[in-house]
Amino acid sequence: MKDLNSKNFVLGFQHMFVMFGATVLVPLITGLDVGVTLFAAGIGTLLFHVLTKFQVPVFLGSSFAFIPGIIAVATADGGSLPEALGGIVIAGLLYVVVAIIFKFIDVRILHKILPPFVTGPIIVLIGLILAPIAIANANGSYAADIVEKIGVNGCWLVALFTFAVAVFVKVFFEKVGAKLLSMLPVLIALIAGYIFAIILGIVDFSAVHNAAWFGLPKFSLPVFSTRSISIIVPIAIVTIVEHFGDVLAIGNVVGKDFIKEPGIHRTLLGDGLATSLSAMIGGPANTTYSENTGAVALTGVFNPIIMRIAAVFAIVLSFVPKFTVIIETIPGPVIGGISILLFGMISSIGIKNMVDNKVDFTNAKILMISAAMLVLGLGGAKFAFGNFQLEGLGLAAIVGVLLNLILNFNEIKKKEVE
Repeated sequence: MKDLNSKNFVLGFQHMFVMFGATVLVPLITGLDVGVTLFAAGIGTLLFHVLTKFQVPVFLGSSFAFIPGIIAVATADGGSLPEALGGIVIAGLLYVVVAIIFKFIDVRILHKILPPFVTGPIIVLIGLILAPIAIANANGSYAADIVEKIGVNGCWLVALFTFAVAVFVKVFFEKVGAKLLSMLPVLIALIAGYIFAIILGIVDFSAVHNAAWFGLPKFSLPVFSTRSISIIVPIAIVTIVEHFGDVLAIGNVVGKDFIKEPGIHRTLLGDGLATSLSAMIGGPANTTYSENTGAVALTGVFNPIIMRIAAVFAIVLSFVPKFTVIIETIPGPVIGGISILLFGMISSIGIKNMVDNKVDFTNAKILMISAAMLVLGLGGAKFAFGNFQLEGLGLAAIVGVLLNLILNFNEIKKKEVE
C-alpha cells in the first residue's frame, strides 16, 4: 500500500496520457468504440500484471498490426466489425497455445535462439518502424485541417516546441534536483504543447461541448467466421514475434531478464488473454506497447504499480465521454513531437543492448545477420502466402532467428553440450 501515494498517482496519470494517443488511434481508424478500447486496455493491463506476478512494467495498448485485418474483414462483402472481433478472439488464443509450448522450453535455449545480435536489431527496428508515424503526426499528414490553418511549417513548430519542452523538463529539473518534475517530461510537454496549439487556434472544441459527462462504453459481442479467422489469426504470428522484442526491450531498460522471470510464457499468456478479452467486449487487440518502453526509458520510472494506476485511470475515464473527447482534440503535431522522443528512445535501447553485451561486429556472420534484418525490416519487403502476409519486424525477426540457427549452428550445438 505504501506505493499508492500522490507521487505515483501523478506518474500513473502521466503514463495513461502517453498510452492514450496511440491507444485511441486504432479505434478512430477502424470504427471501434474509444470508450470500450480504453476500458479493455485498462482491464487487460491489470490481467497481464496478475498473470506476470506483478513484475513487468507494461501497459497494454491497441495493436496497430491488426488494423489491416480489421479493415479487410469489416469492409468485405457481408463483413462487419463484430466479425473482425471474432478473428481477434481466436488470435489471442493462439498466444495462449504458444505460451503453453514455451512453458516447457528452457530459457537458455531461448537465449541461444535469440542472442543479442538478433534481439538488438529487433529492438532497434521497433523504434525505426514507428518513426514514420511520429513524423506524419509532426508534419500534419494526419490533420489536413491543421495544415490548412498553419501550414506544414506551423505543424513542425508545434511538434518541435513540444519536443523541446520534454527535453527541458527532463534535463533542467533533474539538474536542479527537482526529481518529481524531472519524471514528468511527457505529461508537462503534452500540456504545454496543447496550450500552444490552443493559442494558435488549431484545437476544435465543438465535439467537447456536445459530449456527456458520464456514459457507458458501447460494448459489443464478436461474431465468428472462418473468413475472419483466416485473415486475422495469421497476424498473431507476427505480433508474437513483436511481443518478444517488446519484452526484451523493457527488460533492457529495467535491467532484468523478463524472458526468464516471470517467463516469456507468462507474458505471452497475459497478452493473449487480454487480447481475447478485449475482442469479446468490442475492443481491438492488445499489445505490450512500444510507447510504454519509450516512456519508461525517458522517465526512469520502473515501478509496475505506475502502469496499474494508469490502467485504473483508463477504466474510470472510459465512462467519461467528455474527457475522452478532450483527449481526442490533442492535435497530431503535439503527439508527433513527443513521439519523436519516445520512438527514438526505443531504438537507442536496442543499440545499448548490443553495446552492453559487447556484440562483435567484426564477426562476419553477426554482421550479415544484423544487416539482413535491418534491410528487410525497413526496406518494405513483403512475403504473402494466401491471406497470410509477413513483413516488417515479423519478417526481420524470423529471418534473424533462421540465419542465426543456420550460420551459428555448430556454436549453438557446442554450447548446449557444455
